Amino acid sequence: MRMKTALITGGATGIGKRTAMYLAEQGISIMINYRNSEKEAQELASFLTKQYGNKNDIIQGDIASLKGCEKVIDEAFSISPTIDILVHNAGPYINERKRLTDYSNEEWNYLLNGNLNAVFILCKAFIPTMRKQKWGRIITVGFDRVETTPGWIYRSAFAAAKSGLASLTRTISLEEVNEGITANMVCPGDITGEWKEGNIAEAIKIIDRESPTGRPGTGEDVARVISFLVDERSSFITGSIIPVTGGKDVLGKIYRL
Repeated sequence: MRMKTALITGGATGIGKRTAMYLAEQGISIMINYRNSEKEAQELASFLTKQYGNKNDIIQGDIASLKGCEKVIDEAFSISPTIDILVHNAGPYINERKRLTDYSNEEWNYLLNGNLNAVFILCKAFIPTMRKQKWGRIITVGFDRVETTPGWIYRSAFAAAKSGLASLTRTISLEEVNEGITANMVCPGDITGEWKEGNIAEAIKIIDRESPTGRPGTGEDVARVISFLVDERSSFITGSIIPVTGGKDVLGKIYRL
């Protein structure tokens, strides 16, 4: 059986890194897309190759721009004739809390391009080759309750882009279901800081009284769900939006700030 290839946007650090590690362990060849984290991307690719023997590559490109997406697509196809798995983990975010009217046009477009338009551009390039082999997996990343198109105070651009992405993900799942291609969205909860690259074994040693599970969420929690969705036997699961929140009402917490 041919080794499958996965492209993970924003795959050099954080949840993307954990996902790369999980998929490589399954025998999948990883393309690690990064914007600025070249050192981290190279170290991760080398580690995965040494650990699992897979061929792993790094691809620089800012997916928040059309040129960046085109660069990633061209380099990906120069490495492999097909991208079997697309994990759109990269999601531009502005930490500063801003009202809608305080966003510049450039900031608004940057967030929509990176979180929504990039998925259109990448999928338009990769889906045709998935169709030819009658197999493909597309995973996008959202936020808690995104499928209900909730308001998110001071995060208008990000919330609008991800809500649109939830609809786009489900639309892709409907359009491609007869082609052997699934499309699902995973929605991490309140996973922050070092826990984005953290593992469950360490998290269960920590008491988090704000979490219903009693422990912090980790990148491994999210990566395990993505790993399940890309499995050969997960072909019955498509169009799903799956929260990985530990039961925590993430937006409810934000509204109370």
